[in-house]
Amino acid sequence: MTIREKLEERERQTLSPMASLSAESRGRQFPAEPCPIRTEYQRDRDRIIHSKSFRRLKHKTQVFLSPEGDHYRTRLTHTLEVSQIGRTIARALGLNEDLVEAAAMGHDIGHTPFGHAGEYALREICPLGFDHNEQSVRVAERLENDGKGLNLTWEVRDAIRCHSSGCPSAQTFEGRVLRYADKIAYINHDIEDAIRAGVLTEEDIPFDIKYVLGRTKSDRITALVMNIVENSADDITMSPEMQKTYERLISFMFEAVYRNPKAKGEEGKARDLVKYLYTHFTAHVEKMPEEYRRIAEQEGAERAACDYISGMSDRYAVSLCEELLIPKFWQL
Repeated sequence: MTIREKLEERERQTLSPMASLSAESRGRQFPAEPCPIRTEYQRDRDRIIHSKSFRRLKHKTQVFLSPEGDHYRTRLTHTLEVSQIGRTIARALGLNEDLVEAAAMGHDIGHTPFGHAGEYALREICPLGFDHNEQSVRVAERLENDGKGLNLTWEVRDAIRCHSSGCPSAQTFEGRVLRYADKIAYINHDIEDAIRAGVLTEEDIPFDIKYVLGRTKSDRITALVMNIVENSADDITMSPEMQKTYERLISFMFEAVYRNPKAKGEEGKARDLVKYLYTHFTAHVEKMPEEYRRIAEQEGAERAACDYISGMSDRYAVSLCEELLIPKFWQL
């Protein structure tokens, strides 16, 4: 037996009947020889981690636009926290940790610069619409690796596509774990970042929320994870009381942070910048890199502009706008 086959056999013997076994994956877009060492989901994780779109996450906004401090989250550190929480839940439930990790690593690779401000801007201006979860799948299937894609398994792509609220549930339990891990990660690290930025204090969090979840980030994450583990049987779920508390926390964060001018005051500029880039490149397709000009020929300028802009880091988008808008001084 190869090492991979031994790992597949270990999965059969140790994982829950609800788990997605690597050996029983629905497969990839294009046939590929199995790896002698890694299972299919381990291989997907590695393909994502080694991709350019994954590396660019380190310079994409999570909540605070291009934060100067070393300890604020970026889209990359958010991704790592989602992966850690997802693996913890998966391990406790006997699910496939490798599938959860691979999907977590790829769930935001199609996210825009400037966080959700960039996403909303493209959604508003592009007639095709825009959702970062669908774009993440498109990056994996179409854009990465010089247009060849990453050729990920069906299960990983399904989990990525379905991780956002408002989307249908993923077909695998691991994909449903990812959705909860994403929620738990972002709400808790956004609280911590907001406290660091002076936008919020622990004392501002309503008592009824602290009564259920605890008073620290660690307490909150532990309470949410434990509740999911204890209440998940035929599906991945929270108890009704915990779901109500989580929704109460989300509402509080929208009031205190997500709509706070101190935290989000620059988002209007970010939206305008993204819309300007979209308008410019749909009108001047020839100004985009060759790979996006090819997409424009095949799928239209709107699709190509969305692909190009959503792949930009915050700093690249700002630098490009400066290049397009600010005149250069004449040099002798």
